[in-house]
Amino acid sequence: MQRMRSTTILAVRHQGVTAIGGDGQVTLGQIVMKSDAHKIRRLHGGKVLVGFAGSSADAFALMERFEAKLKDFQGSVPRAATELAKDWRLDRALRRLEAMMIAVDREHMLLVSGTGDVIQPTDGIAAIGSGGAYALAAAKALTMHSTLKASEIVKTSLDIAGDLCIYTNRNIEVEVIE
Repeated sequence: MQRMRSTTILAVRHQGVTAIGGDGQVTLGQIVMKSDAHKIRRLHGGKVLVGFAGSSADAFALMERFEAKLKDFQGSVPRAATELAKDWRLDRALRRLEAMMIAVDREHMLLVSGTGDVIQPTDGIAAIGSGGAYALAAAKALTMHSTLKASEIVKTSLDIAGDLCIYTNRNIEVEVIE
């Protein structure tokens, strides 16, 4: 059975602005099944941005559960992510999900891993997915050595990841929270 792979997601907090972006590629084995998927979603009245990577169906299931937790905890991203992680570790169906997620709001940036961990990056940069390491490295360099805005750093870094990772394309979508 071939595994569906998809995406690179990158979030950057720079100069008081947070941007999150992702590419549009979904791959089944060695075939690009879709090149214009939307993997960034606005939740909780647009106050929370979420990007997801991994198996598409699993990522949507994870995002739906996160959205429900946001409602339960009045939009608190840390609390919703922590409660989702608890469920992830305890629920047998959730433990089988092959997906990861980055959630951001004006104050928080959290990565929810495929093992149910919740990680807050210390430098305001987080990346997941097949091209995540490439995008992360590019974003770190651009943040330190350029005057680009957060959204420009995300776009440029994802373009670089798209040049290097076969599971990432240059059909980039970027959203911003100021």
